[in-house]
Amino acid sequence: MAIQRRSRPTGKTQWTSQDRDRLAKLAYWLDERFRIPGTNWRIGWDGLVGLIPGVGDGITTALSAYIVLEAQRLGIPTTMLLRMIWNVVVDGIVGTVPLVGDLFDIRWKANRKNMHLLNEHLAQFPAVHRPTIYQVERSPKGIKAQGDKEEYPVE
Repeated sequence: MAIQRRSRPTGKTQWTSQDRDRLAKLAYWLDERFRIPGTNWRIGWDGLVGLIPGVGDGITTALSAYIVLEAQRLGIPTTMLLRMIWNVVVDGIVGTVPLVGDLFDIRWKANRKNMHLLNEHLAQFPAVHRPTIYQVERSPKGIKAQGDKEEYPVE
């Protein structure tokens, strides 16, 4: 039995605003969720969880790698993908150094940089609309899911 290798998407990048918003929200929570009082610095869970010795940086690096994997799924070019990987690797390696790495995590913001790269790529392609079960309109005639051409009567 031969294993088939899944090729990367070619041609147009297919994405929805939900894809981008989900990744942007994760990057925000990891890098900028909280403001340090008395400063303009923002810190996220990356900087806070990174304080846990041994496992903190591993957890946040895995979450950062998820953003990179999703960017690859969305068809980001290899050069941008390598830049995103570099951002995560630097964040993960330097973050393991006690105290200095934690301060570096607060300022480096690899996830914000990676979202900037992803948004730069996605700006070249229009978003695809995929209706979800949650996007439903109710009218006196019935229910209409967004994207449907007809209404379904409610009895």
